[in-house]
Amino acid sequence: MSGDPIRELILDLIYQGQTRKLNAPPIIGIAGAQGSGKSYQCRVIARVNPGVLHLSLDDYYMGKAARERLAAQTHPLFITRGPPGTHYPRSLLYTLQHLNNPDEITELPRFDKAADDVVPQDQWSTFNGKPEAILVDGWCLGLKDCDALTDDPPLNALEAEEDADGRYRRAVRAALESYVDLFREIRTFVYLQAPSWDVVRKWRGEQEEETLGRPLNTADNARLDRFVMHYERITRAMMAGHHRARWIVHLDDKRRVVRVEGR
Repeated sequence: MSGDPIRELILDLIYQGQTRKLNAPPIIGIAGAQGSGKSYQCRVIARVNPGVLHLSLDDYYMGKAARERLAAQTHPLFITRGPPGTHYPRSLLYTLQHLNNPDEITELPRFDKAADDVVPQDQWSTFNGKPEAILVDGWCLGLKDCDALTDDPPLNALEAEEDADGRYRRAVRAALESYVDLFREIRTFVYLQAPSWDVVRKWRGEQEEETLGRPLNTADNARLDRFVMHYERITRAMMAGHHRARWIVHLDDKRRVVRVEGR
């Protein structure tokens, strides 16, 4: 046992999936707001369990050029990575399905957040054969369609000033349809529940400080405030329960587990 309630839950779900004796490795989706620790938990499990492969929805973001085309064709806000419509969900689905081949080598795309672009293909990693289990993390993984994704009035200054007519919100909601097959492939979801949106913003700021190696200044905070507004509506919807997770891990503002809820 790991001693960590989140890891214990995920490892137990992997074990349950393996005992079903299906031909495919069990796939567990770990969702949660930015900074909730989903990637960290997956990395730790994969590091100490070499047969477990960790993938991230983040590595399937569209590159800059693709988002520029999307922004020109659909709405300018799509220039910023994040919400549905800015990933390649079918590519992740293909990766998961290809990993079911024991004699194949699977290429694993990578996205460089610092460069805000896809890493060149010759720098991607590979996985040989079929893993014992697959963990997939993603901030909007398992999101369910709901009216909260498009409801008026605008939720923040970004929506009020740059999406007053709701066109971007409707396009994001429409794009969610292209993720449904991916979510069906994953089947089992765990959601790491933040205590509030204010705490999510705080966690995201801590991530940014770690990346930069220094405290955020006024300009950094203004830029980050605008960035997270792209995520706020969906994050709040998922915090309200609009997701596919059977297991919800409630966290406090220090990311400590308060309780684990099954539904």
